Formats: sequence, structure tokens, C-alpha cells
Amino acid sequence: MKTRQFLAGLVAVAVMVSASAFVGPGKKATTYKVDAQKSILNWNGKKVTGEHSGTIKVSDGVLMVDGGKLSGGTFTFDMNSIVNTDLTDPGYNAKFIGHMKSEDFFNTAKFPTSTFKVTKVTPKGGDAYDITGNMTIKGITNAVTFPATVKMAGNTITADGKATLDRTKYDIRYGSKSFFENIGDKAIYDDFTVEIKLVASK
Repeated sequence: MKTRQFLAGLVAVAVMVSASAFVGPGKKATTYKVDAQKSILNWNGKKVTGEHSGTIKVSDGVLMVDGGKLSGGTFTFDMNSIVNTDLTDPGYNAKFIGHMKSEDFFNTAKFPTSTFKVTKVTPKGGDAYDITGNMTIKGITNAVTFPATVKMAGNTITADGKATLDRTKYDIRYGSKSFFENIGDKAIYDDFTVEIKLVASK
């Protein structure tokens, strides 16, 4: 009886080994390189008396696709490329951008880039996804989740997502009522939005 059990065990092991021999190695995710010339970050910040908007260039990045679905990605933003698109007076515009680059805001001399790294992708049906990742600004990293639309056509991916960030979590406190109570209508709201538009190809 023991001999039969032993032989049966050997047969089972042999079957498992032979079956595994026919299973190929796991298919790796496909890498799509971000086209910096066709990609952009649009930003918008509001204050008590109005709002400002503009762009920041995407310097590089990749998107990962596995099984025809977005699975990950990382990208870098050139903070020194920040532009304002609503101020028409050249002098005031230059002054505004200078302030944005200063230590009061993004301190681009010390932190010339910001990054976003995808940590989780949740398909929502069709081209819709929920993207979770780590946003790093001024060397400070916070998790953020936002909805995105991702479309694939041939060798190209286009992705568009909009997130709301709390600037104070990145040590940008200038004009924040959360830290300076008696600033009245000079207050700048803590939340600002970023809309990331990416084009990538393999």
C-alpha cells in the first residue's frame, strides 16, 4: 500500500513538472515613452479676489501597459518652465512668475523638478481609470487619487487626468488662512488643481 502511494506521489510530481514546462514566462508590461513636446500640465489656483492659471512642461516620463490596460507610470515636471496664461501685462506677469519660483511657493532654485509615480491603477470601465500615486513637490511626497481617461490607438497612448492638491501639504503656506488668520481678501486658497495631459508612444 505504501509503495502504491509513493508511486502515485511520483506520478503527480511528474505531471506537475511536465505541465509547468509548457507555461511560458510571464509577459512583461509594455513601456510607452512620454512625448514631452505633446504633453503638458495645466494648473489653476484661486484666491479670494480671483484666480490664476498656467502651464508647466513635462520633461520626461513613461506609461506602462499590461494586457491592454494601463498598469503604471512615472513622469517628471520642469518647475522652472512654469508659465502664467491669464496675466496680459508683461511686467506683472514676470513679477508673478518670479514669485511662483521663489521660496514663498515652489522654490525652483532648490527644487527644479516635481514628480508623480503611479502606485495603483483601478479600471472603471472603458477608457476610465482611477489613478493613485505619489506626488512629490519641493521634496515632499503625498499620495493622491484622481480620475483619468486613457485611450490607446496603435502605438500611442493619450492620458488626461485632473487632481486637486493641498499646497500646504508641500510646505507652500504663503497667503494661507490655515496659517495666517488676519490676511482678509489677500488670502489664497489651499487647494489648487492640476490637469495632466500626456501623449506617449512605444
